Amino acid sequence: MSTITTTTTTATEQPPPPPPTHPTLIHVHRSPIPFASGAYSLVSLPAGSLFCKITGTTPARKAYTSVQTARNAHIELNSDLVYCNHSCAPTVDFDMHRMEVRVVADRDLQAGDPLTFFYPQSEWEMDQPFQCTCGAGARCRGVIDGAKKMDAAVLREYWLNPHIEEMVREREGGSV
Repeated sequence: MSTITTTTTTATEQPPPPPPTHPTLIHVHRSPIPFASGAYSLVSLPAGSLFCKITGTTPARKAYTSVQTARNAHIELNSDLVYCNHSCAPTVDFDMHRMEVRVVADRDLQAGDPLTFFYPQSEWEMDQPFQCTCGAGARCRGVIDGAKKMDAAVLREYWLNPHIEEMVREREGGSV
């Protein structure tokens, strides 16, 4: 008499993604590849325009998902804005003083554009420094490790949050 052994496996299902927080503004592309998800604009807006207010945040410790709001304060965004990636040629600015996201001042935002910001505009020191692969050509800054380790002349090329401007001034002995 022969014995037949049967093995049954079940796939664990991933929970569905949460509902979009900005369904008329942001499309989130979720990737199974770590750190490859991203946010894309659903609207076209002129340079300098308000994209959205930042709401629904919670206080946080410095982490790779947090955003620095002041010298010693970080928040979690708790929204689709967390999918806005870094770029050395950003499409938006995260103004943590006014709690808003604005289109960069030097070019319009088009529907379909990736929503990216220059992380050192809000981060003095990165929780997890990384080698940038933003594709900005000669403008790409290489390793992104926060404003603390960047030359003041490079930082002047970007809009910066007031807490970053203040810390750069202190580091530079009063001038930025």
